[in-house]
Amino acid sequence: MEPGRRTIQMKKGQQTRERIIAQAAPVFNAYGYEGATMSQLMEATGLEKGGIYRHFSSKEELAMESFKFAWNAVLEVRLQGLEKVPTALGKLRHIIDNFVEVRSPVSGGCPLLNTAMDCDDGNPALRDLAKKTLQNWQQRLMKIVDDGIHTGEIVGAASPKITANVIISTLEGAVMITRLEHTLDALQDARTALSAHLETLAAKPRRHART
Repeated sequence: MEPGRRTIQMKKGQQTRERIIAQAAPVFNAYGYEGATMSQLMEATGLEKGGIYRHFSSKEELAMESFKFAWNAVLEVRLQGLEKVPTALGKLRHIIDNFVEVRSPVSGGCPLLNTAMDCDDGNPALRDLAKKTLQNWQQRLMKIVDDGIHTGEIVGAASPKITANVIISTLEGAVMITRLEHTLDALQDARTALSAHLETLAAKPRRHART
């Protein structure tokens, strides 16, 4: 086979692989690894079983790549416009606002919450991937807090790890309640509570001594 033709076929194969991942991601996100059936994946992708496994070695590989795709899409939405926010506390509030107000681009809700719950006692590879994703999410928030401490905007006694965990657990817990109640009340309440918490982290302006 000529090199140019081989390159074109490789690009086509990669494009097909990426399309399968994008189409399978909502299925895994909504039904989980065990719950997502091959017939659902075939319907979503428009391919037969052999067509799917021509690009993936196993259902597990497809599920892991689908999780990465779903999380990256969600993370992009949560961080949208963050570069325009100049302050650390403003960045944290912006992330919270995006979480509450902007709908997930992948149907089925938060892929991190879904995968963590689905694989708690199940697939260890997916569980490890979800754990690493959580750690990266924690570290991203922790860096914002740490930057705020260094600039003097956030009190030095603030714990970046605790702050990150409070934000993540409050928002993800609100998502769970929202699913059960079918209202956005819990998410709005979570934003109110987190806003009050962030106020406690703001460093007070120093008062100059009178002469």
